[in-house]
Amino acid sequence: MITRRKFIATTACTLAASRLLAHAKDKVEVSLSIPTEASGPHIPADFLGLSYEVQQLVDPTFFSAKNTGLIRECKALSANGVLRLGGNTSEFAYWKPTPDSPEPEHPQVREVVGEPKAQYYAVTPDAVRNLAEFLRAAGWTCIYGIGMGTNVPERAAAEADFASKTLGDRLQYFQIGNEADLFSHHLRDPKTWTAKAYLDEWLKLARAIVANVPSAKFGIPDVAANASWMTDVANEWSSVQNPPQVTTVSHHYYFGGPATNPEVSIPNLLKPATMEKVQNTANIAKAAAEKMHARVRMTEGNTCYRGGKPGVSDVFASALWSADYLLLLASNNYSGVNLHGGTGKSVANSVGGFLPGDDILKEKGDTPEQIAARPHPFYTPIATFGSEYTLEPVAYGMKFAGTFCGGSLFKAELSQQLQGAGVNATAYAAKLAEGKTSVIILNKDADKDVEVGIDFGQGAQGQFEIERLQAPALDSREAHITKSEKADSLQHGRCSVAVPRASGARVTLI
Repeated sequence: MITRRKFIATTACTLAASRLLAHAKDKVEVSLSIPTEASGPHIPADFLGLSYEVQQLVDPTFFSAKNTGLIRECKALSANGVLRLGGNTSEFAYWKPTPDSPEPEHPQVREVVGEPKAQYYAVTPDAVRNLAEFLRAAGWTCIYGIGMGTNVPERAAAEADFASKTLGDRLQYFQIGNEADLFSHHLRDPKTWTAKAYLDEWLKLARAIVANVPSAKFGIPDVAANASWMTDVANEWSSVQNPPQVTTVSHHYYFGGPATNPEVSIPNLLKPATMEKVQNTANIAKAAAEKMHARVRMTEGNTCYRGGKPGVSDVFASALWSADYLLLLASNNYSGVNLHGGTGKSVANSVGGFLPGDDILKEKGDTPEQIAARPHPFYTPIATFGSEYTLEPVAYGMKFAGTFCGGSLFKAELSQQLQGAGVNATAYAAKLAEGKTSVIILNKDADKDVEVGIDFGQGAQGQFEIERLQAPALDSREAHITKSEKADSLQHGRCSVAVPRASGARVTLI
């Protein structure tokens, strides 16, 4: 029987390979010189990560050692990734330490379209024990989210105590609150809710946790989009007496949304101006982290908020976007990136009960079977189809960029050289952990091929191999990473590599 995975692999590879030879015109030639010293940021080995809703823990079998399909795909993405648990649903979770523990009283919250409904649910010890086994089986660590929106210090401290003891060395740090800059929509009084009010409340919860877990580490503030909150918190931090140990300044990022927004399109996702805005946020985040003697991590984000957009979030264009996005943040000394995903139900619950992208498919006239063949949510890096888990295109972009993990970047204006030549492409170079030099070129241009001459320096010699990130088209529901069948030799420290439109190439000296 041919499975969905096998069908895509066997039918698409031929198309993708033939595409490399399909365009002989509209070629741009560019020369890139690689510096001799990798003096840029070091990319941690655990740079790659995924973000899931805390509500996913309601099913204790999801994150468990028995879920071998999900473990397999996590390992395929990264040998030592980071799982972040948080999301909008985290604000309605409560800790239930024993089966007979009563459900606590919950505060009243406003119901707002697009925000999660107040559906309260318990996080249990069994779910956390299974999570620990899952992480050990996958070789991953965890950023553990503890709600702020409807929580109290006592319950937060009790949950953190159990999570710390159970997860052990699989726990990186605690994240208290999710997108608190949006609490004014439904969880707090918009007249009084500020970054300062948030920090005061955060400190009460954090200090209660530290009382139970003296070694506890934290990330802060995990904002949705208001980057100024990172600045505000950093400015206040110096006045905090005996501050809890913060290792990470965290924020979220979605290119746009919701799915019904016509601005969320492949051309807009891939245009250079999109990454210029990313750089602006990174500048703010880095300045805040420097004040707090911490690093920055993008802990939740993707192409399109509220579950993604079919035809943008679940196609090959998202692979080129994610590879470029991750490498840009790596060049800004981020400690990692967690792209959001999970099951359709958990993400739908986090955004008011439904995924706007489904309405788009229904309006197109797609049948229920065609809609079910799409990943839900549409942006998820790992999709669930019945009992089968599969890496989606956006995950292939992550994996392609992840080949640099453990290495150090070269400081070079490679992307500017490509774009200055009139092609929408970016490039990054790194000295890998094993000492090899590698260059990634991402040609996001829909119309122009690029021929890249790479100068590794006069002393460089030997052979190089090429890996390619490719698909038949930008809107293909697939992605592939393929390696050249044989290595070629440098000529006077140089080589020339064709990077067709809408594809990526990685050139590595061997």
